[in-house]
Parts: sequence; C-alpha cells; structure tokens
Amino acid sequence: MLEISGIQAGYGSMAVLQGLDLQVKAGEIVALLGSNGVGKTTLNNVISGFIRPTAGSVSFKGEVINGRKPSEIVAAGIAQVPEGRKIFPNLTIRENLRLGAYRRATARVEQNFERVCTIFPRLKERLGQSAGTLSGGEQQMLAIGRGMMSEPDLLILDEPSLGLSPLMVEEMFALITKINADGVAVLLVEQNVMQSLGVAKRAYVLEQGRFVMQGEAATLLADPQLRQAYLGM
Repeated sequence: MLEISGIQAGYGSMAVLQGLDLQVKAGEIVALLGSNGVGKTTLNNVISGFIRPTAGSVSFKGEVINGRKPSEIVAAGIAQVPEGRKIFPNLTIRENLRLGAYRRATARVEQNFERVCTIFPRLKERLGQSAGTLSGGEQQMLAIGRGMMSEPDLLILDEPSLGLSPLMVEEMFALITKINADGVAVLLVEQNVMQSLGVAKRAYVLEQGRFVMQGEAATLLADPQLRQAYLGM
C-alpha cells in the first residue's frame, strides 16, 4: 500500500533522512521506532506532503505522491494524527470530528460519525463538550477519531501514547488494534518499544536518519541488541 524508496529529506542544508526504504502492506500495523530527534516526524511529514524529499519517492496504492499537496494526499486515503494531538480546544467534540471529513468521505459523514462513536464510546457521551476540557487520553481518542472520519486506508499515528498514564497507554494500544481489525492499515510511530512491538506485525528502528534494524516485530523484540538499547535488558 505504502512504499518509500530511497527517501532523503531535511530542513534547508540540514539533512535528516538519509536514504530510507519502508513498506506498509494493506491491513498491517507497522511500527516506526526511535527516540526523539532521529527523524520519525520528518518522515511522517514527507509522507503527508508537508516536506518535499530531496531524493527518492513515496508511492501510495501504486501512485507516486511526493510532490502532491497535503490535502490531495488526505483525499487519496492517508490520514496523519500528529504528535501532540492538535485538536481545536474551543470547538466541541462533535465539531472536531466533523472537521476530519472535510477533504474525504463527505458523503458518509453520518455513517463515519457513528463508527467513530462506536470505537470511542467515551466521546459519544460528551459530544457537546469543549475539546479543551478533555483529559489527555480523551484528547488523543478525539484526535484519532478525527483522523478516522476521513475513512483512511492508512492511518499514521505519531506518538499516540505520549504523556498518557500506564493504564491509558494500555487502552490506547487496544484501540489501535481494534481500528486495524476494522481494515485500516496503521503506521505506528512510537518511542514505546515494548507496546508497539506487541501490536505490530513488522517494525523499523530509526537512528540518526537511517534504519538500523527492521523485520518481524516478534523477532526484533527478542533481539538482544534492541533489548539492550531500548529496553535496558
């Protein structure tokens, strides 16, 4: 579904991504792992059209999409839930969700609204509440629900567990699995190695703009090098 080939990108003269190759197949959860500052969000923004690569290509469902506008990439079927949620705090939950259908699936807003409320019943209970009054976990649910409103074929989740309590982290990863079971491919961009490898089929480990490890999630989880570097084991 998504194929990244030889991607190089950065900011001005500063190179960040140094020739990355990555694939996400239909129906997969693929984890992109790495600590802060290694280029994870830069890669997300290349995929979503906010940053143009200096070399390489991004293809989605067989078509090259690098160079397209972000709105066109959303319309093609990719939704990104950014780090930090980026909800509209002064709008209600209902209004935030409906904004997610602005560029895609406008004919099925009501059906998708009900689908999101089924996945996130906690949001359904308070649709008229201002989004800024929600807890951190509820805001993350809202951000993911807003992404789901566009009926994405691929959902990019950037640090969905960031700042959440351990109990809410468990719930968030269970919800990601539920969304994937509904047929949505997920690129899960995380620092939480253990939880991410527990739900992903495959994973890539990014360090300083390069992939240093990749493969089946279960295999990586058992790798001594990864366990020492990221889990302290």
